[in-house]
Amino acid sequence: MSDRNATFSSHQHQDRITRQIHRSSAVDFFNLLTGSDLLEMTEGLLPDHRERLYPPTLALSMFMKQALHEDRSCQRAVNEWAAQRVAEGLSVRSVNTGAYCRARERLPLELMNSLTRASGRMLCERAKAGWRWQGRRVKLADGTCISMPDTAANQKCYPQPSSQAEGIGFPLARLAAVICLSTGAVLDAAIGPFQGNSELALFRSLLAALSPGDMLLGDSYYCNYFLIATLQSCGVDVLLEQHSARNTDFRRGKSLGTRDHHVHWSKPRRPAWMSREQHCAFPEELLVRELRVGGRILVTTLLEPRESCKRELAKLYGRRWNVELDLRCMKTTLRMEILSCKSPLMVQKELWVYLLAYNLIRILMAQAASTAGVQPRELSFKHTVQLWSAWTSQTLATLVSARLSELFQLIVQIRVANRPDRIEPRARKRRPKPTPALEMSRTLARQEIRKTRQRLYA
Repeated sequence: MSDRNATFSSHQHQDRITRQIHRSSAVDFFNLLTGSDLLEMTEGLLPDHRERLYPPTLALSMFMKQALHEDRSCQRAVNEWAAQRVAEGLSVRSVNTGAYCRARERLPLELMNSLTRASGRMLCERAKAGWRWQGRRVKLADGTCISMPDTAANQKCYPQPSSQAEGIGFPLARLAAVICLSTGAVLDAAIGPFQGNSELALFRSLLAALSPGDMLLGDSYYCNYFLIATLQSCGVDVLLEQHSARNTDFRRGKSLGTRDHHVHWSKPRRPAWMSREQHCAFPEELLVRELRVGGRILVTTLLEPRESCKRELAKLYGRRWNVELDLRCMKTTLRMEILSCKSPLMVQKELWVYLLAYNLIRILMAQAASTAGVQPRELSFKHTVQLWSAWTSQTLATLVSARLSELFQLIVQIRVANRPDRIEPRARKRRPKPTPALEMSRTLARQEIRKTRQRLYA
């Protein structure tokens, strides 16, 4: 009898979620999250709640729509929700943002990060064989920095760089991510303070995103003895650029061809973060393959040149640039570079909402690519975001579920250029306005203006 009641309660919970989805203007996102693959996980992670103005399904969807909209303010999100309710003949008591902000705060962090990991894993595992490299899953690793509002709580958790004076800097966080090369989906991510925290330390917490048989691409920062040994023991191969601090001598080791050899690396001294027991567990030597190609030296654990020749490895490493483009999509297209929440917990929630919205766009791109018989990397991320935002507007929301095939046809019409071995300078051509930098806190600057009766730095 208890099993029957539990089953009935589960069906009630699912029916309530479905009703909330169809009542909300956010159906555009939840018809992706409540498919047969993610419905059970979405159900299990949604918190128990009573009927509110902003139930969890609606709050999360509005939060994701903020991440994709040019105007990310809570007021715009509430105004759009109010306009939708009026169009549906429902009442709107208030357009104040307080209730919506409290609804966002009630969303569990686990809901966002679990759905992000699940959607990324699902997309990576279902990538077509033709999208992979020699039938293997290739994953990208890289990191970046993210800024946020200058509040006391954020400064305490993510302090600004020590080189900046107090009151003129912003809290700064470091982000490390593992991304699928075939589909561009985020598989996992870690955030931590910029001060006293390295990108490699964050990446070591993401090793669960890698599985035996995977291939990892990374820049020279990841060319680390202990990291390579750890991945090799897990059955993960690597292709990395040689670190500038390591001297490469092709006269040593076993020659495999011109500027191509096997070489043994000796175990370095124990770093400060590692215990003696951990250091002793690593092998005394590491056998790797070093090769010079295209003006750079690459390091790999793929030791057999017949199975992976220099030209193939160089071509594969050239695709590492995609991770730079993926981070640019998040930080520039979605404007994730500067977060807007004012507490550390909400900063983490906002970050994971961005990554979840990013993965949902990647799902659309993969579906469109599969339908058209092309690679997902050939499609434009920004074009897909623009189409999805317009497609799911108030006037088109009723057409989404029935006419997704037509949306896919529009997505594949715009292709991105194929630019192998792309190199770009980290410099801006357009000069910024000659506004001086703030060299004191705004409070002191305002006092100075009142005292001198003239503009500071005029």
